Amino acid sequence: MKALTWHGKRDVRVSDVPDPRIEEPTDAVVRITSTAICGSDLHLYEVLGPYLKSGDVLGHEPMGIVEEVGAGVTHLKPGDRVVVPFNISCGSCWMCQRQLYAQCETTQVTAEGKGASLFGYTSLYGSVPGGQAEYLRVPQAHFGPIKVPETGADERYLYLSDILPTAWQAVKYADVPPGGTLAVFGLGPVGQFCARVGRHLGAGRVIGLDLVPERLELARRHGIEVLDVSKLDDVPEALIDLVDGRGPDAVIDAVGMEAHGSNTGKFAQAAAGLLPDAVAQPMIDKVGGDRLVVLKAALKAVRRGGTVSISGVYGGEADPLPLMEMFDRGIQLRMGQCHVRRWTDEILPLLAGDDDPLGVEDLRTHRVPLLDAPQAYEMFQEKSDGCIKVVLAP
Repeated sequence: MKALTWHGKRDVRVSDVPDPRIEEPTDAVVRITSTAICGSDLHLYEVLGPYLKSGDVLGHEPMGIVEEVGAGVTHLKPGDRVVVPFNISCGSCWMCQRQLYAQCETTQVTAEGKGASLFGYTSLYGSVPGGQAEYLRVPQAHFGPIKVPETGADERYLYLSDILPTAWQAVKYADVPPGGTLAVFGLGPVGQFCARVGRHLGAGRVIGLDLVPERLELARRHGIEVLDVSKLDDVPEALIDLVDGRGPDAVIDAVGMEAHGSNTGKFAQAAAGLLPDAVAQPMIDKVGGDRLVVLKAALKAVRRGGTVSISGVYGGEADPLPLMEMFDRGIQLRMGQCHVRRWTDEILPLLAGDDDPLGVEDLRTHRVPLLDAPQAYEMFQEKSDGCIKVVLAP
């Protein structure tokens, strides 16, 4: 089959790889009909290369049609249409019983000290072949895949794989009081959904911050108040002044470790990427740094006693934070990989109706054949051609 494979920094290729097959009774094989490129995939394109090997299959936002199931999979059958969550969880271990599916103890990558295995996401998370491919082997398919209606465009349901429940969790973690103010740093795909979900779940005011004109316009189209950070001298001060002189009740960081405007962090990440993998891996794992400009701005902008919710991915072990200020101001901090299946039963009814309250069919800017995936990665990273979200069609 054809699949998108990693071969080095900014070097991804569509290659022929072996067809997946049932290996365990709890496996399924899914024929992929749509698979998206995630902002997290760009970390593999650049920063996290030391944890990949040539030929690794990428992608963790897939959906499609079940082709085959193992003997232990009883709720699915060939022909069912499913969305596959990006994290692989068993549904029954100690962590899963507490709905902490991103920490599943059955698939936890204990050798790397990490949580549940992820599709298409480095040796840190199990080196499981990903979904930017024609077919996908799905482990733990007795629990993971989400059965969706047979009708409707793929984009109506595709984002259940990652970015929509990630945004839902970020807003839940933000704990915005009814009628309160939520600020969202970063209006990429997750940030767009954070802003929309925030409004849907009762925030009285939602402010989105970015510097890409197309992203600002898309958020504005969905009734979000926007701030162009490229035109602000002091972003936290501007937010504080804008919201009663005290700042938003909650702030979401939907950007993460590759934020613009942090030259020191950018240099450290680039330098680590130039080292041999055997040297770079422990360096990143133990003393790696992130670009913290957005997180620090979020911490400074939120009101006293407010909450900062982090959905953007961070990977550093030596990141300095303004702890004295955080402590003095009583800031609450929540974060982590999304526990996808914890939220999908709440979200799915919103997708099945005709009104599309979260605007899921107004996010994707480009749908291209899988064969064009290398060019799509480049376009997405450079934010060229108005690119906000790319869906690949195998």
